[in-house]
Amino acid sequence: MNLKNIISIFILLLASTISLAQVKFEAKVSKKTLGINERLRIDFEMNKDGDNFVPPSFKDFTVVGGPNTSVSNYWANGKRSFTKTYSYFLSPKKQGSFTIKQAQIEIDGQVYKTFPVTIKVTKAIEKPKDPNDPAYLASQNIHLVAEVSKTNPYLNEAITVVYKLYVALDTGVSGWRDKQTPQFNDFWNQNIEVKAFRPLRGNYNGEEHQYVVLKKVVLYPQKTGKLKLDPYVLDLTVEVPTSRYDIFGNRIVRKVPQTITAGKRTINVLPLPEEGKPADFKGAVGLFEFNVTTNKVSLDAGESLEAKVEVSGKGNLKLFELPKLTLPSSLEVYEPEHQENIRTNLSGMQGRSLDTYTIVPQYKGKYPIPQVSFSYFNPEAKEYRTLTSDEIVVDVINGPSSVNTSENTIANTNKQAVTTNSNTFAFIKTNSAWVPKNKTPFFKSNLFWGLLLVPFIFIPVAILVRRNQEKRNADVIGNKRRKADRLAKKYLSEAKKALGQKEAFYIALERAFHNYLKAKLQIETSDFNKEKIESLLLESHVEQPIVSEFISILENCELARYTPITQVTMQNDYDKSVKTISAIDKQIR
Repeated sequence: MNLKNIISIFILLLASTISLAQVKFEAKVSKKTLGINERLRIDFEMNKDGDNFVPPSFKDFTVVGGPNTSVSNYWANGKRSFTKTYSYFLSPKKQGSFTIKQAQIEIDGQVYKTFPVTIKVTKAIEKPKDPNDPAYLASQNIHLVAEVSKTNPYLNEAITVVYKLYVALDTGVSGWRDKQTPQFNDFWNQNIEVKAFRPLRGNYNGEEHQYVVLKKVVLYPQKTGKLKLDPYVLDLTVEVPTSRYDIFGNRIVRKVPQTITAGKRTINVLPLPEEGKPADFKGAVGLFEFNVTTNKVSLDAGESLEAKVEVSGKGNLKLFELPKLTLPSSLEVYEPEHQENIRTNLSGMQGRSLDTYTIVPQYKGKYPIPQVSFSYFNPEAKEYRTLTSDEIVVDVINGPSSVNTSENTIANTNKQAVTTNSNTFAFIKTNSAWVPKNKTPFFKSNLFWGLLLVPFIFIPVAILVRRNQEKRNADVIGNKRRKADRLAKKYLSEAKKALGQKEAFYIALERAFHNYLKAKLQIETSDFNKEKIESLLLESHVEQPIVSEFISILENCELARYTPITQVTMQNDYDKSVKTISAIDKQIR
């Protein structure tokens, strides 16, 4: 045997030895594309036994099963085959493309890692129907329905969406949780609190069921055209009855985890008609009454009166501006004070919106408050209507006269009044400077003893203040938190000043949230993402609804820069921000 053959045999033996000794550790998934209502199985498989297994973070999934460990060890044709597997069953939290990161294991003192796996989650899909499958039986006995009051509303007309969970009479539900909550983009929305989940009887597809109202929402569309309502998705456990009975004659039920969805709904929003639209129309839609009143019609110059512009009724009361008063130039008028007494229920907004003007007449005469008109669209009658207030005449009885002092002052109220010079009577002294005849000596007076004791009082106070100041300066974390609190208040004030300027408002609002989170959670800029924020708030014992509201406001800040936003929407976002930060302050630990 020559040298060349010996080398070849040696190389083959070496390659065989290396291949036999090679360690494999890999991640295998049941599928790479699945619907949001499906389950995913992922196996971390190795061909040699290892220790210190570290799974990846399944942050975009809910672990519904596992880890399950299985070991296979057998000999075939004189060769040993070994496999050890860690298995997990996952349920996706939302739609999108997600990466399951690396898992790691220690084998023979060496650390091995799997490759990341990318999973695509699509919308809910229809599963194959198997009459004997408990999951199929559960899906046939439970239904989530979104009942929409009107699918063809006008722009800014109220519609309601009621989410009902229908359950067959012989089926039970042991619990549920929101998996995907609709965001209602392009709608002004208001949740109606459901105080108790009381089961009621009703029909679903002609069969009697029990149902529970889970969620009620009032929507006002802000855009025309076909707008989509996102699906509402729930995770729940269904108690499916079987054909078996226990020793007491009770039917045995099987608990099946189930994901159900109300599905997407499309709302076709009609534009308001252009024909007949009044020139003073400000976007009011509903059924309203309009009044302009004053608390007095007769007074003296220098006294004040209040004029109220009020719109009451049922409609989008928070989504339009009230008409402005036009008054004579000789009346001093202050900025109106806006008040609202509006409640929202399943039929929409009801109540009143009010502007109160403070008016101070300067001269004697009669001054008119001209007629004011208010226009709105009535969606039931499908027509515009205009309401006009009566003219109110204010009679100023006593006071200085203007240039024209005739009885017909009303016709001349637009002329500039003559003002008197304030220095006319400057030569007459109006203040006195009396000096007491008998002066009290300073020595042993109350002021003397007081000034004598002041240093002895302030020395311990100064020492205490200095110690507190040194302690405060040494508290680095506390100083950092207080600084961020001040910045958050500063940015909230900047956001309030920027109301009406969409981009500047939402940038200032987002900065305020950033500095607030730095103060409360010690979160840095590199960690500023919604998943991290949600996790930290929940760990700080903040309730889930408040955390969801906070995340929703952050998402609004991101989306608002690319979508049309009204002044009212910005005001609502600001009010929700103040309310949410206050709620987090009360709960955070």
